[in-house]
Amino acid sequence: MRTITPAPVRRSFSVKAPPQRAFDVFAAGMGRWWPPSHHIGEGELAQVIVEPRVDGRWYEKTSTGAECDWGRVLVWDPPRELVLAWQLSADWTYDPDLTTEVAVTFTPDGTGTRVDFEHRGLEAYGQRADEVANSVGSPGGWPAILQSFATLADS
Repeated sequence: MRTITPAPVRRSFSVKAPPQRAFDVFAAGMGRWWPPSHHIGEGELAQVIVEPRVDGRWYEKTSTGAECDWGRVLVWDPPRELVLAWQLSADWTYDPDLTTEVAVTFTPDGTGTRVDFEHRGLEAYGQRADEVANSVGSPGGWPAILQSFATLADS
């Protein structure tokens, strides 16, 4: 039996900010650009937090005060690279036994920064891998989320 592995979701684009600002907006400022509709906890999304260290948590806080893990920090190398473990199931719940990776690099590009984004390891979803790849790669998934980041980084 042949297994087909879904391609990673990739995006590359430039922002006007220098690498350190782009990295900071992406990591420390995630709660300012992450779409409020994209959360897993009860209530409304209040904050998105990336703890600034390897093995730090990546999680949300909701208006009810609940904290819901999304994953953890695998690589913390400001202002060059950030890799996050995405540990959300195909049903959008936290699953500590599932890991895909969200990898972002920030490269000086003239007066701004080239941002290379990749959500990889989607084969971890097994039979639902294509479904998840199509969802996170859809216009309402990473493309819209990254556009929100770019807009804030450019401001």
